[in-house]
Amino acid sequence: MRLWSLHPKYLDPQGLVALWRESLLAKAVLRGETRGYTNHPQLERFKAHTQPRFAINSYLAAIHAEATERGYAFDPSKIGPVRTVQPIPVSTGQLALEWGHLQRKLATRSPAVLARWSDLASPACHPLFRQQPGSVASWERASGGA
Repeated sequence: MRLWSLHPKYLDPQGLVALWRESLLAKAVLRGETRGYTNHPQLERFKAHTQPRFAINSYLAAIHAEATERGYAFDPSKIGPVRTVQPIPVSTGQLALEWGHLQRKLATRSPAVLARWSDLASPACHPLFRQQPGSVASWERASGGA
């Protein structure tokens, strides 16, 4: 499971669809509707939020907005109620790690998408997150994640 801290606009079609599906799985986990993935490290920051269900809905809403802008037909009824929620902090180190990880994925899977963002030095984070100085998140796997 990879719940990107990066803005979904950087993802290729495969990545955006995977993010939608994995975020829906995360929502099910947060609602207690699944036995699997309950202790997945990617969910720590959502679980720590004062309103985890609204936070994941907000996360999904931004993915849906990106998909709609691209002409995709993601089902908005799967999002649930969207409220204004406190942003989740994300460190510059975490964003840098994810950016490198995504660039490696795009180099293999979608070189044209990688080329589109080749001049970008500092990517934007997902709208739910607020960037702050810091190192890689404690929940991140040392290898750079999934």
